[in-house]
Amino acid sequence: MQPRRRLLKALAAAGLLGPAGISGLIRDALAKGDVPIKAGLQKISGEVIVNHKLATEGQLIKPGDTVVTGRGSEAIFVVGQDAFMQRELPTVSFGAEAVQNLMRVVSGRILSVFGKGARTIQVSTATIGIRGTGCYIEEENYGAKARTYFCLCYGEVELTPTAAPKEVERYSTVHHDKPMYIHNDMKMPKMMVPAEVINHTDDELTLLESLVGRVPAFYGKDYKKY
Repeated sequence: MQPRRRLLKALAAAGLLGPAGISGLIRDALAKGDVPIKAGLQKISGEVIVNHKLATEGQLIKPGDTVVTGRGSEAIFVVGQDAFMQRELPTVSFGAEAVQNLMRVVSGRILSVFGKGARTIQVSTATIGIRGTGCYIEEENYGAKARTYFCLCYGEVELTPTAAPKEVERYSTVHHDKPMYIHNDMKMPKMMVPAEVINHTDDELTLLESLVGRVPAFYGKDYKKY
């Protein structure tokens, strides 16, 4: 099956091509065959700030930039072969040229899909090395008792908790197989504990992958839908 036809089939199956689904900008781009679509902010809801200035749709997100979304706000954007859905109240910084494969999540919630190659995500409780990945992060920064929710939706990861580097785990998933809470509370017996799948969906991952001309790793397989 041709890549674009495969992509459209996946979007239709996820219900993202109807009026209540995929945004007009993305739908129009697909209709014109413009897949992947251009990099930058694809959709803004509420207040989105890039480098201390109000952002506008179409604005590029570049290495070294910091993206902040306000309460009740959301931003969907593309950086190269990576796509992001940034929920309310996160602060996310992208590495400058020398470390442009680095993303730092300071606070809040973000769903991300990444192209080929290694990336590093820094959160308050861990260093997360990923490859070919879709992942969801909720950063709960409470100082000495910070906690991070991390779901490797698919792909490969090396997960190193800051408070206990020897607990490093390397694993791969295909469909939300091992969500984790990562802690930095030294009173806990382990820094990483199992969690449930929360606050992100397969349809959202399908939407993000569509922005960069791909489908999720679980597409076409018989899994319970999240």
